[in-house]
Amino acid sequence: MPSGSLALILHAHLPFVRHPEHEHFLEEDWLFEAITETYIPLLRVMQRLVDDGVPFKLTMSITPTLCAMLQDELLRERYVRHIDLLIDLTERERKRNRKHPRLRELARFYFDIFSESRHFFVDQCKCDLLAAFRQLHETGALEIITSAATHGLLPLLQHQSHQSARAQILIGRDVYVDLFGAEPTGFWLPECAYAPGLESFLQEANIRWFVLDAHGLMFGKPRPQRSIYAPCYTPAGPAAFARDRDSSRQVWSAQEGYPGDPAYREFYRDVGFDLPKEHLGPIAHGLRKFSGVKYHRITKRDGEKELYDPKEAEKAADAHALHFLNERRRQLREISGPSFDPLIVAPFDAELFGHWWFEGPRFLELFIRKAADEQQDFRLTTPSEYLMTHPTQQTIQPAASTWGEDGHLGVWLDQNNAWIYPPLHAATRSMSDAARIHSNDSNPPADRVLRQLARELLLAQSSDWAFLMKTGTAKEYATKRTLAHLGRFNRLHRQVMANNLDEEFLRECERHDNLFPNLNWRYYI
Repeated sequence: MPSGSLALILHAHLPFVRHPEHEHFLEEDWLFEAITETYIPLLRVMQRLVDDGVPFKLTMSITPTLCAMLQDELLRERYVRHIDLLIDLTERERKRNRKHPRLRELARFYFDIFSESRHFFVDQCKCDLLAAFRQLHETGALEIITSAATHGLLPLLQHQSHQSARAQILIGRDVYVDLFGAEPTGFWLPECAYAPGLESFLQEANIRWFVLDAHGLMFGKPRPQRSIYAPCYTPAGPAAFARDRDSSRQVWSAQEGYPGDPAYREFYRDVGFDLPKEHLGPIAHGLRKFSGVKYHRITKRDGEKELYDPKEAEKAADAHALHFLNERRRQLREISGPSFDPLIVAPFDAELFGHWWFEGPRFLELFIRKAADEQQDFRLTTPSEYLMTHPTQQTIQPAASTWGEDGHLGVWLDQNNAWIYPPLHAATRSMSDAARIHSNDSNPPADRVLRQLARELLLAQSSDWAFLMKTGTAKEYATKRTLAHLGRFNRLHRQVMANNLDEEFLRECERHDNLFPNLNWRYYI
């Protein structure tokens, strides 16, 4: 009989970045890189598994902001132009390296990847990756769950305004229903950030489960009887599953985990910084930036990086997949008992697989195939499936927690970003006041402006901006985005309160920030 189960959860998220006012915008590359390096490879992995009849279970959150971008016609068109420029770059790289056999071979390697990605996106998926995810969801192998509307950090929002946290959750639920035609069973708490009371809003959204970091469950009251290896129901109902740090660390840690292997591709060594700008051509748009063409491997020895060898990387991925499987089997044997079917929950940022760790999708496929061959004592599951087969669980009150540095909110609330919260909280109060005043108003213009008010507030609340300010990565852009959304919010709020709407300004806001067409602003009442 199986000695336990493993639930793999991939959290796919990007902040909403869309700039129709510019022909090209650098930060839109975040989406284009993720499509080529993560979302398409993961889709192809799962489709191969389904086509080959390999049984597997995988859970994936696709956040509402990412869904909005994947649906957006402008961004789809820009992605196709982006991949065309990469194909052009690699074709020129093949010619440039014609006297260097290994570099020429690598240039062909990338030319094939980009060409296949374009074919998959345009010809197979008709530029609609969400439809491909939906088809996998319908097979039962992939469970798709939702998250907060714009990935707002819910404990900080809840601390100031229950309506704000509630709206993030309920709007996230509504977007999922619009896209997938059913209510989500699970919910990804942004940054795994939890505070007591959030489960009440999740229950209102008819959510059955969510994920915490390990200490969120271990420091709960009373203490969990089965540690982190079984879910616990919260007082309001939804179950909390705890992240297993051992299995997570093996995969995500560049120092201790698999991605740091010398055979794997080096992320930071990119031709976008190595080659002359004039040779990079139009893909660079006159800037030094990542192109996705990387010729070198990690190579831990001092000195020059060695050239990447895809076959050696494949061998390393195979060995790591087997090691990960054996480690989980060992772990489950140690904690299982005659009346206990333990569960290991291993959540990761989806973008780790492919974008940050180029070989990650291949590792995942090899692991799933090996796990399918070992069904006698090991199985893959989802949290929903585990609750269905193990409905009786302990009830506890989890502790406040995140999966951020040191397990608390310090990343999103420190001297680099704390300034954003007073104006965010003031805007939340203004939103609630406006919603309450117009609660019985059926006037279409008022409905339009209140929807846009909520969009601007939601976008300003994205946890990504505080994170980028803290880390210093794209700090200027994150600051501008926060101030821009607050500025548009305040201007629209003044107009709606004075009943003096600037139609042209509203249209410009709607054109710029066009997500969530069916947004229900009454959640702020």
